[in-house]
Amino acid sequence: MVTEAQQHTNEEQDPTHPVLVTGATGRIGRAVVDELLAARVPVRALTRDPAAAGLPDGVEVVAGDFTAPASLDPALRGVRSVFLLWTAPPATAGAVVDRIAAHTRRVVHLSAPHRTPHPFFQQPNPMAALHAEIERLIAAADLDATFLRPGMFASNARLWWEPAIRAGEPVRWPYADVETAPIDERDLAAVAARTLYEAGPRHIGGDYVLTGPEALTQADQVRVIGEVIGRPVPFEELSPEEFRRATEGVWPRPVVDMLLAAWGASAGHPAYVTTTVADVLGTPARTFRQWVTDHWSTQQ
Repeated sequence: MVTEAQQHTNEEQDPTHPVLVTGATGRIGRAVVDELLAARVPVRALTRDPAAAGLPDGVEVVAGDFTAPASLDPALRGVRSVFLLWTAPPATAGAVVDRIAAHTRRVVHLSAPHRTPHPFFQQPNPMAALHAEIERLIAAADLDATFLRPGMFASNARLWWEPAIRAGEPVRWPYADVETAPIDERDLAAVAARTLYEAGPRHIGGDYVLTGPEALTQADQVRVIGEVIGRPVPFEELSPEEFRRATEGVWPRPVVDMLLAAWGASAGHPAYVTTTVADVLGTPARTFRQWVTDHWSTQQ
């Protein structure tokens, strides 16, 4: 007689069983889907509205909602691993983790670097608290887990600075000299995919802090954008209070306060840079310049 635990183990080792990607229609989840498809791994995608998913051919799209944990069962049946990208309020997190544990032993959780001993990552952050609680639930469920902890995303540059650059205006921003090591989301997705399908114990228990390969100040990042698009982009430094006024009514105040606290605490400290992308993939992480070259129009 095959026990449930043995069935889980067989499914995890069977390359014909799909990997379930949650948050599959978002920026990160979709990139993970693409990486899995490129590796010829069967992919099942969880979404609240399959008809609107817009995912590539070959992806099995299944309806499910974190706020209704019982709805996840059809998506979880027979999977070998789960990419867990939390996209809901925290109230149902425990029930969702229990559902995952009832169907598979392997989960890769997109978390945050809240354990990283660097001032940038140690400031109060409600999302970090949520991730810490999900990690606790995963540990309590005795799942074979890998935690991915990306630092600053390279794509924040477009969210933050593209409107000014497109308008031909200076980038007005605080903490010009604070360093970060932006990670290309494609590298994050590639690491996630590898940890989801690579057989064996290598990634079980993995606690992977993921950054880009180099430290750059915020002013240097703007300079790189200018070099790539072929025209200088001036940087005008704002004080924290000027930044609060400039973002009033545009950004949520808690987000502004969180960023200012992180940047302020990081002033004078080198950026936290890891080699995890290269260690997992065997190829170097993409530079910020490469991300800009691939994502930023030279016509701006």
